[in-house]
Amino acid sequence: MQGFDPKLFAEFAGRVGHGGALRIDYRDHGADWAELSLDYREDLIGVEETGVIASGPIISLMDMATSTAIWVKIGRFRHQATLDMRVDYLRPATPGRTIIGRGECYRITSKIAFVRGVAHDGDLGDPVANVTGTFMFMEKRT
Repeated sequence: MQGFDPKLFAEFAGRVGHGGALRIDYRDHGADWAELSLDYREDLIGVEETGVIASGPIISLMDMATSTAIWVKIGRFRHQATLDMRVDYLRPATPGRTIIGRGECYRITSKIAFVRGVAHDGDLGDPVANVTGTFMFMEKRT
């Protein structure tokens, strides 16, 4: 078994649906983490005068990065639902910069996956936001 390919998944998800509308891109991954990015675009700005990307696209980026980290860790895609995603914003994103979302899956039970992550705009030591969350595995209906 080859396992889950996050780059291939992100390439597909970055062309369709919500991920396609946001144009979320793959960056890198490891055994239990995935890193995705969201390029700066004017249509993602929340308040025009500030030039700062709105919170919604950043939350979506982190939901996808942490979800992808789960699939990387278990080695396959599995249907799941976001139960909880806490986002602590530490500062506004810098206008003009790409947002990088790194999600990590640190624990899995039979029904629940636990994740955490960081969104930053170039300096991991100066995050835009920290996230923690839980996902519930769903049984696929036929």
